[in-house]
Amino acid sequence: MSEPSLTSIGQCASLACLMEVTAPKVGNVHRGADFADMTYWDFVVSANMIGPILDAASRCSLGETVLAAVQATRSAVGVNTNLGTVLLLTPLCMVPRGESLGVGVRKVLSELTAQDARQVYEAIRHAQPGGMGTTEHHDLAADAPGDLLEAMRLAADRDLVARQYTEGFSDVLDRVVPWLSESLAAGKSLSDAIVETQLRLMAACGDSLIARKCTGEVAREVSDRAASVLKLLPRDEAAYRAALADFDFWLRSDGHRRNPGTTADLLAAGLLVAIREGVIEAPYHMTFGV
Repeated sequence: MSEPSLTSIGQCASLACLMEVTAPKVGNVHRGADFADMTYWDFVVSANMIGPILDAASRCSLGETVLAAVQATRSAVGVNTNLGTVLLLTPLCMVPRGESLGVGVRKVLSELTAQDARQVYEAIRHAQPGGMGTTEHHDLAADAPGDLLEAMRLAADRDLVARQYTEGFSDVLDRVVPWLSESLAAGKSLSDAIVETQLRLMAACGDSLIARKCTGEVAREVSDRAASVLKLLPRDEAAYRAALADFDFWLRSDGHRRNPGTTADLLAAGLLVAIREGVIEAPYHMTFGV
């Protein structure tokens, strides 16, 4: 494992977002598949808009950074391409490069203030994410709570992004990054490694955006289908590719309501960590076998 050649954490974050959206992940926008209301180009522009803002994250507050990144994205593309991604990338970008991410991100989260909560709530309202609904406690239409982590704890059982805030980014650091590393060590292309990791994450966790927009039952079906596709991978490459295509078709067949968007957010965060830690090394070639 070598030191990454990029010196800017904002560059690393933008590159992570570009890797995530370019890989042909099932059910998501990628360079070969747009949605009617959201395109690959929207994500490319968004990745470039947030890079300079995340470069300054270590010198700013979390709330200030999240709000600025969401506002910059919205002004450039007019749609919500990256709210969950920004919420995950920001604490990671605030950790100094020489410091352990596991320790550093917990420290960042422990120092959040009421102002951070107000700005994060403002950012969420500005992004206008789909499927949020209403809740009894800390509803987004109400005033922001004084303690952002407490609000995240109350949402953690239904939102994977919130769960990262309450569990020290455990899914990102202990699942996504090791799975990417394992696939790459086995000789997979970066593109294939990202898709395989997407499937593993959906099999393990479902997808909370799908659960919000559809139902928990649909999210469980997504998890089961992802696990079934994965079972084919070691035994039959052709059958795996065919099942992957069928799964992709099913995810897209309901007006992209079954878009695994939260999984994509966690993948982008894991890719940032992998670039920062040298798990993914320059020149960052992506071949598209899927």
